[in-house]
This record gives sequence, C-alpha cells and structure tokens, in this order.
Amino acid sequence: MDIGAIIVGDEILSGRRQDKHLSKLIELLAVRGLRLSWARYVGDDGERLTRALSESFAGRDLVFSFGGIGATPDDRTRQSAAAALQVELALHADAEREIRAQFGSDVTPHRLQMGVFPVGSEIIPNPYNRIPGFSIANHFFVPGFPVMAWPMVEWVLDQRLSHLHHGEDFVEQAITVWEAMEGRLVDLMERLTDEFPGATLFSLPTFAEEGRRRSVELGMKGPRAIVDSAMARMRAEVEARGYEWEDKR
Repeated sequence: MDIGAIIVGDEILSGRRQDKHLSKLIELLAVRGLRLSWARYVGDDGERLTRALSESFAGRDLVFSFGGIGATPDDRTRQSAAAALQVELALHADAEREIRAQFGSDVTPHRLQMGVFPVGSEIIPNPYNRIPGFSIANHFFVPGFPVMAWPMVEWVLDQRLSHLHHGEDFVEQAITVWEAMEGRLVDLMERLTDEFPGATLFSLPTFAEEGRRRSVELGMKGPRAIVDSAMARMRAEVEARGYEWEDKR
C-alpha cells in the first residue's frame, strides 16, 4: 500500500501557520522503512474536503489526515469523512470514556462532541489530553496540533502498522557533484537509467547565486542491490570526468 497525507486548514493555505506535519510524517515513516507517496493540502471548506476524502477513500492507500477534528464551526473533517463514506456520525463509546476520564464532572456536551466520529471508526489515543482521534477505512485522523498529532501518528505506526515496517526493499543514495551542471551530466543520467531500469534516478541542482557552490545532487532510489550497483557506476564515471564529489548524508 502507498501512504498519503491530507493536511487540512485554511490557516495553512493563507500562510497564517506554516505546515510542519509533512516533514515530520516523512521522518516518522523513514525510521520505520516506510515512505510517503503523496500529500494534499485542503482548506476548511466542507464540500471540497468531502470530495478530497471521497477520492482517497476510493483507493487502497493508507492516509494520515491532520487537522479539523475539533468541535468548533470551522472544524469539518469529521463531518466530511462521514459524508464521503455515506455513514452517520455518532458519539463513540471509547471516545466518550476517554473524554469523561479526562474532564470528570467538568465534561460538557461541547467536549463530548469531540468524540463524535463516523460510525464504524476506532479511536486513536491522544496522550496529551485524552481527546482521541479516529481511524476508518485505512485513514487515520489526528488533530492539527503537533504536540498531539505526532505521538498519535507514532502510535498508529507502531501499534496498527508495525507489520509494514522495513517490509520493502527500498533505499535512496546520492552524491553531491561539485561545480557541475545538469546539462553536462544528462548523458550519464540517461545511461544509468537505461542500464538500471529497476531503480529511479534523481537530480537536484544548486545554483551559485544561492550563496553556495554550484553543485548537482545525483542519486538513485529503489532495491538496495540495484542502487548499490548503479551508484558504484555513477561514482566511477563522475570521478573519471574530473569532478569533485562526496557522498550525500
């Protein structure tokens, strides 16, 4: 299964908040031998969010959704998920227990509303304040606050998806080729692509006007054995052409 991310919130699209979830999710996946295949930013518009979730529910991907699961009028992720799945919303019994355990006699209908999820959901524990997220149909919904969201994502990865850890033969390796220009390495890139079709080549240039030396980050990603062979060929050819290079860490 591929893994995707949906990051919800007008504040991200307007620039009032800078998204931190994408880079953190990539990091959390990488240490478990997993990788992100796609990401999508969506505002708080309920209809647009419903369309986005309808598309992702229609596939087989595992999807982490960040934001919009609170109980204020601009939080519409729970409602959109239910609409996309054509199911009702209802107070989840496990979520109710968590919320009552957290607030005791101070529990209010508004607080209980944060435990209203699409019917058929399971809760995702929240170690910060016990107001849970939820999962349904290979989608995992967590709050927009990093202090809550990131531990909840780790819980999902380690408790629900541990069978996927390091299950794919996939590595990514690269070298930095100093004072190089992509145009002068295209023939090498084409040759490596032809000779090692089981791996994917990538090239990322850096320009001198950015305050750094001109360089090209050149690499391969795919099965380890193929990548190791392709990178050995790449290093030898770059060196034969007289370029200074170093392994990218």
